Amino acid sequence: MSNDKDSDARAADLAAAVSRRGFLKLAGASGFATATGALASASRAATSTAAATADGTPEQIHLTWGNDPTREVVISWATLAQSANPRVRLSGPGEQHRTVHGVQRTYTDGLNGEVVFVCHARVHDLKPATRYEYEVTADNDSNAASPFSASFETAPRGRAPFRWTSYGDLATPNTAWVLSYPQSRFAVQAVERFEPLFHLLNGDLCYANLNPTHQPDVWRDFGNNNQTSAANRPWMPCPGNHEIEFHNGPQGLDSYLTRYMLPENGTHFPGRWYSFRVSSVLFISLDADDVVYQDAAAFVAGPAPLVPAASTGQPSIEPGTSFYVRGYSHGEQTRWLEETLRRASHHDDIDWIVVQMHQDALSSSKTGNGSDKGIREAWLPLFDRYGVDLVLCGHDHDYERSYPVRGCNHHAGVDATTGEVVDTLQPRPVMASDPPDATFDTSRGTIHLILGGGGTSAPLDVYGNDTATGVTQAKIFTKPNRPVPGTSANTFVRNPADALEDAIWSARRDTGTGYGIAVFDHDPGSPGGKTTITMNYYHAPGADQTPTSTYELFETVVLTKDRQR
Repeated sequence: MSNDKDSDARAADLAAAVSRRGFLKLAGASGFATATGALASASRAATSTAAATADGTPEQIHLTWGNDPTREVVISWATLAQSANPRVRLSGPGEQHRTVHGVQRTYTDGLNGEVVFVCHARVHDLKPATRYEYEVTADNDSNAASPFSASFETAPRGRAPFRWTSYGDLATPNTAWVLSYPQSRFAVQAVERFEPLFHLLNGDLCYANLNPTHQPDVWRDFGNNNQTSAANRPWMPCPGNHEIEFHNGPQGLDSYLTRYMLPENGTHFPGRWYSFRVSSVLFISLDADDVVYQDAAAFVAGPAPLVPAASTGQPSIEPGTSFYVRGYSHGEQTRWLEETLRRASHHDDIDWIVVQMHQDALSSSKTGNGSDKGIREAWLPLFDRYGVDLVLCGHDHDYERSYPVRGCNHHAGVDATTGEVVDTLQPRPVMASDPPDATFDTSRGTIHLILGGGGTSAPLDVYGNDTATGVTQAKIFTKPNRPVPGTSANTFVRNPADALEDAIWSARRDTGTGYGIAVFDHDPGSPGGKTTITMNYYHAPGADQTPTSTYELFETVVLTKDRQR
């Protein structure tokens, strides 16, 4: 593990580099940037060149599942100008070519005024476990003579083995942007190396909101990098705090919601959370911004106001302003989650429940964000009641695995300032050590994984200090926390934590690198027997210093339980 001095030095190096560029004033992991100087000039030049040649040529092609992954796929893409007759030509075994017309969505970025064009073609009536080839084009596609083409495979029907992968906090390989790093290109390639049926992307997709005057440019770099994989298999995202952007919708998610067409949830908040089933595994994607106590988005750090382009008509945003969205659904997401879990508990064809969200209920990261009591209050009791097996998160830029947990210990934390006893709802592990064969019966408790090592440039989020008992401590947010004035330079900070607790639930941590990918293989088993999910976590040693395509096995765990039937 890096010691505290090493971590502080690396953080200082990052801050110094950012300061030299002259485009960032922030404090805390969720700071908001203002872009000026060389970055702005370079980006304006690139944008001007693109605008001069803008047409309906598809780019940033990516797939998502429809409501039924055995029969529906959504093919999505962006264009630099309005697309004329956008469409997909599809072919599969035993059927004639068919054309599916795309529906174009747009939004105008609330800070720089750029209009963004995105097309979605929802393809119905596919055959399960079948490979399809497709082309994406338009009447004003400059590549119409040789349009973009790729292929995908639909999900199997009924109980069948399959693979998926996961990580969060990806960013872009374009180092002109804040919190981007070349490792994100290798991270996308890693998904293709393991050839999953689909990939879960656990929030903080590209950090566009840390580059506020160039948000569409950052999204474009992100989408074109991901196309290497996301055009071949669905990438299923959840929103993180850095998807929240000033003046882009009531929760700041207009860019995210325009770019992704996701399974329907039947609520007043489409696209923010959803579920889908593959084989006997139910996947649930949540927006934890709705329940966390920590500041859920970005804030203007200053020292100057953030001034949107005049064309937007939007007012300036003063330093210290925070886009804080906790509670935006007024409980609708939690009610939807409980009903989804309740139905799953009565479904004989569902053996497993896997949840993805961005922020963490169980993280002992010291230099990252740590754990949030808001998630523990709102959702962990539901995970216990309905037997959620696995929770996948990002947010902290590292890898950490919990023991199976069920229930909580009350009044087990202390106030970070006064040392007074605090109820952090400390998750209770159902075992004190890993079994020799690393096999866990998740009917006894839920395992939480931190997978925040996609490709983000940031110092490794090292872990809490050991107490006198040898148990790692974790920091916990226990109350709503907005940025507060911090320095005479008019920057703004937040408290690093409200409380501390012993992380008795923490089982394994990667202290060597912050980068990696989790690979999950589901075996449905036989009637009357066991079913398993095998997780292999691969990390990228040395990637914190030098980007690398080498991913090595870090650990293997097997989750097991009885089949429903």
